[in-house]
Amino acid sequence: MASKPSIPQGTRDFSPAEVSKRQYIIQTIKTNFEKFGFQPIETPSFENSDTLMGKYGEEGDRLIFKILNSGNFFFNKNKIELPESIEALQSNSAETIDLSQRIELNKFTGRISEKALRYDLTVPFARYVVQHQNEIEFPFKRYQIQPVWRADRPQRGRYREFYQCDADVVGSKSLWQEVELVQLYDTVFTSLGLEGVTIKINNRKILSGIAEVIGASDKLIDFTVALDKLDKIGEDGVKKEMIEKGIAAEALVKVQPLFSFSGTFADKINQLSELLASSEEGMKGVEELKFICDNVAVLGLATATLDLDVTLARGLNYYTGAIFEVAAPKTVSMGSIGGGGRYDDLTGIFGLKNMSGVGISFGLDRIYLVLEELQLFPETVAATSKAIFINYGDKEALYASKAIQKLRQENIKVELYPDNVKVGKQFQYADKRLIPFAVIAGDQEIESNSYALKNLVTGEQITVDFEGLKNALLV
Repeated sequence: MASKPSIPQGTRDFSPAEVSKRQYIIQTIKTNFEKFGFQPIETPSFENSDTLMGKYGEEGDRLIFKILNSGNFFFNKNKIELPESIEALQSNSAETIDLSQRIELNKFTGRISEKALRYDLTVPFARYVVQHQNEIEFPFKRYQIQPVWRADRPQRGRYREFYQCDADVVGSKSLWQEVELVQLYDTVFTSLGLEGVTIKINNRKILSGIAEVIGASDKLIDFTVALDKLDKIGEDGVKKEMIEKGIAAEALVKVQPLFSFSGTFADKINQLSELLASSEEGMKGVEELKFICDNVAVLGLATATLDLDVTLARGLNYYTGAIFEVAAPKTVSMGSIGGGGRYDDLTGIFGLKNMSGVGISFGLDRIYLVLEELQLFPETVAATSKAIFINYGDKEALYASKAIQKLRQENIKVELYPDNVKVGKQFQYADKRLIPFAVIAGDQEIESNSYALKNLVTGEQITVDFEGLKNALLV
């Protein structure tokens, strides 16, 4: 008995209609990337394991899909030679094995897997820059739209295989890049008709400065991870978690203003200036944010809002300056639909030091869900033909095909029903495909060199010559 067909958890099939909508989003993003001067590159779907491992933290390493080497070299007399750490994993969770077992496990993994599916586009980009540094003109503005893979727990808007749409600039420390990236976000979402998004911005230096002011520099990560949960667990929950992580209760008194942080961007900048007056690092962050905010204010945004969010702490392991996150309009319940930030030495992990960069990413899958929920996809975004020519036989099909050939040269999507079957069946096919027009070309039309154009939505039918047919289908 044949097994029931299925796909791996966290992956999806896409229908023609879904692919058309996804391509509409991708094309809109791509067009605007190029409008802002970004150039396209592509990297392999899999990289050498040592390129990826250790670049995303312990949690990220666990989510990397490793590719098993071909061959059976690790079998011995029909038995797999398993290190003791594997046996430990069979009875314990990965968190409970000790360091020596973990090292042994990593060695074993290295013997059977030398490659891995890419986890994101940023680390492969850093590898690309280092490998091709003599061919690149810096500053280098690149965009990349390709799939990535993560062994994550699937949920709404989160999958194991998904596309990332990234734009990065490396080789420049200028804050004008951040200003342009805010404009790029605004331009893309405006082009998609998605008005009212909030571009949240923060700065790693501000988070470091706050930790310094309250005497918790050694607990920066614990502090920011807890602060990042403010909207989920509230002020009391955040304070409780900070105390549990060893941050003194008196330190929380100094940070109290963060829990009632409000007002305009300028108001928040003033509050931060007071809070961080004693921190040189923190004040650098304030000045950087002020520069970005002031210039964006002068240039203006079409439909987005720029907002300072001091609780924003994404990517803290490698972001060194500005941090971005884009929130969908409040009418939609959805996580972030974009994010990014400034990283001062990402290429340093591959030996190229002092190569500052900044980049942003668009969440294709979540943007799709938002556009779908708000019904923002244009009616013209469809995988279907504009018209179908009814097949009455070979003579009529040839007459129709001549018109079809000319219409396609005008970039009009049309097709001929391939078989000479009952007309009712052909109309039924067009209806199921959501094709809006049918073109009827029988003996009478051939004799008068005309076409009968039937609107399958309204039922209206008119007789036209070729120019009339072309103009009607161009609308």
